[in-house]
Amino acid sequence: MKRRLPIILAFAAVLAITIATATSFFHRPLPKPQELIPERVKLNETLDNSMSEIPELEGLDRRVRKFLNSWQIKGASLAITRNDSLLYAKGYGWADEELGIEMQPSHILRMASVSKLITAVGIMVLQERDSLHLSDTVFGPSGILNDDFYNSLIKDRNYRKITVEHLLRHQGGFSRDPLFSSRDVMNQLKLDHAPEVEDFMTVVLQRRLRFQPGSWQKYSNFGYLLLSEIIEKKSGMSYEEFIRKEVLFPAGCYDMHIAGNYYEDKRTNEVRYYTHEGDGKYIEEYNGSGRIVERCYGGNNITLLSGAGALCGSPAEIARLVASIDGSPEVPDILNADSISQMTEYFDTETFSLGWNDTNPAKGWSRTGTLAGTSALVKRFPDGECWILITNTSTWKGPGLARYTDALFQQCRSLYCDKLPRRNLFE
Repeated sequence: MKRRLPIILAFAAVLAITIATATSFFHRPLPKPQELIPERVKLNETLDNSMSEIPELEGLDRRVRKFLNSWQIKGASLAITRNDSLLYAKGYGWADEELGIEMQPSHILRMASVSKLITAVGIMVLQERDSLHLSDTVFGPSGILNDDFYNSLIKDRNYRKITVEHLLRHQGGFSRDPLFSSRDVMNQLKLDHAPEVEDFMTVVLQRRLRFQPGSWQKYSNFGYLLLSEIIEKKSGMSYEEFIRKEVLFPAGCYDMHIAGNYYEDKRTNEVRYYTHEGDGKYIEEYNGSGRIVERCYGGNNITLLSGAGALCGSPAEIARLVASIDGSPEVPDILNADSISQMTEYFDTETFSLGWNDTNPAKGWSRTGTLAGTSALVKRFPDGECWILITNTSTWKGPGLARYTDALFQQCRSLYCDKLPRRNLFE
């Protein structure tokens, strides 16, 4: 019996450990629902040019390259979707000519005012959560931005009439749009540092409005800077954090970011930007240092633009976002049908849509963007195709280049639509 006792005790110990382990296993908390969902494809980690080397589309490639050559554009990235499926994604020319890096669809580029579309989606998300409404006033005692800072600046009572929708439609009535005039603001306020958001607010909000809010429209980057501030106030997050977590990630876009001001600030897969001599290639640095810099690297404070024009991303991920806000069933939308209807409602040629430049049912939806060093066009056609081209070079045409890009899209669609592959690179 004495010999058996150690064996019995050892067996009992093993049994106790087994029971305890099993008990702890069955009492582990269940995974949260999102942990059960397999991670989506991260587009910029999977796409490369070889996936769109298609013999039947060599003519399309030639036309895109001819377009770039005629405008002396170093590089560009193109994405094409149909019925929310990514059919084609390809880079052309150089992402960074000096380093010999060819453009790939996985490269990210400054998208300029295409950022405004994403900001508008963020506002609609907040409206769906009942955090705000488009009819809410922006300033005054009952306004969203009713802090003492704003109240102390505003003297014109008409500011109290500005609504969130007015900002989205460029109908706020502001007499100045100084976000690309940092040195002028420095001189006006006698600053010894680069202007910050509060400084731009000071310069604009002290002035009387140019017109009654809602009575007319005047394109305003400043209005979208205010919308970025509204997003931060209502969400309790930074603009970038909210947009990434509540708009981009749900849409399957994981590689969009606020861009930096200098080449040294760029992300690993971000392109180099270029400007032409005719585009005012060199300019005094925005912060008043007196240095002469290339306009695309230090000519303006890109980062400060926030939701008015600071985001960078790939055309493929922008296409994924559009697929998530277009009302088509193939990709689940991140907005409800009412929000999408509000964003795409068309009135006339004199009224901006919400976030989009235009949503004419006969011509399709369009969103443009231009900065020193980049030009972007997002065009969703009435038949459900979406074409997106972003360049890493700006031209002397400035925003006018979008008209020629649109013509390129129309020409290529007429010749090569039926040759696009039947597949979905989103999956």
